[in-house]
Amino acid sequence: MTDAFDFTRYLASKRTVDDRALNRHVWQTLADAVDGELPPDRPLRVLEVGAGIGTMVERCVEWGLFSRSGFDVDYSAIDSEESNVEVARRRLAHLTSGGEAGLRVRLETANLYEFAARRENRHRFDLIIAHALLDLLHLPAALPVLLQMVRPAGLFYFSINFDGATLFLPEVDPELDGRIEALYHRSMDTRTADGQPSGDSRTGRRLFHALRTCGAEVLAAGGSDWVVHPVGGDYPADEAYFLGCILHFVDSTLRGHPELDGGEFGEWLNTRRGQVVNGELVYVAHQLDYCGRAGG
Repeated sequence: MTDAFDFTRYLASKRTVDDRALNRHVWQTLADAVDGELPPDRPLRVLEVGAGIGTMVERCVEWGLFSRSGFDVDYSAIDSEESNVEVARRRLAHLTSGGEAGLRVRLETANLYEFAARRENRHRFDLIIAHALLDLLHLPAALPVLLQMVRPAGLFYFSINFDGATLFLPEVDPELDGRIEALYHRSMDTRTADGQPSGDSRTGRRLFHALRTCGAEVLAAGGSDWVVHPVGGDYPADEAYFLGCILHFVDSTLRGHPELDGGEFGEWLNTRRGQVVNGELVYVAHQLDYCGRAGG
């Protein structure tokens, strides 16, 4: 990646990657469940945590998640980064100003735990969404906090949860490829934020038990793998930039690692970046989607 890293552009570039990846059975199960929700004399209350620049809000509108129900929707979208929320305000200006009939979007810069601690948010929402977020959090701490904001038997949709497999193809050196993958995954397992654990490379599979422990019911689950490859020698949309960002994450995480030779790792990165430029790199990341109901 030759340009300076831009996180909001990364979030925009992965919109098309996510669109392909999201499990349509899980999405349809969610849509059917939303269609069956009939809040008495009030809008459906939706909360998205870690909403980034608003791409999931856009997707819900474009894919018609709420269009069949016929009732109004209050959609609260929070993110801890003000820069993300500023971009979301621009992207969603037509929605925050009431441009979509029946849908009102509220954007707020807020920390998950501080937002959840507000008394008025306890058991407030009919649906909670966390997209590409839970594998960045300490699941035993975060999941109960998320679910306590859903009304009894309310819905959750947790999508793009990383589950322990990364592939860069074609192989450069099988042993080196495997070592880089293993070290990158290990970094997810040992990551901390504010002195606390933050992330898990196997969040996808661990959600089954974690949700059950919280008294939640899984209605549907399925794979949502990222698969990025060239078509006719070029990558779709801004996905070459997306791949550059993935390599940037690997570089910034593993540069100087004692179990990697610096020169060898640098050559590996140069090879992979050259494959992106030449339209040769294939990238796969295994993930899982879930939807279900909170405990009654």
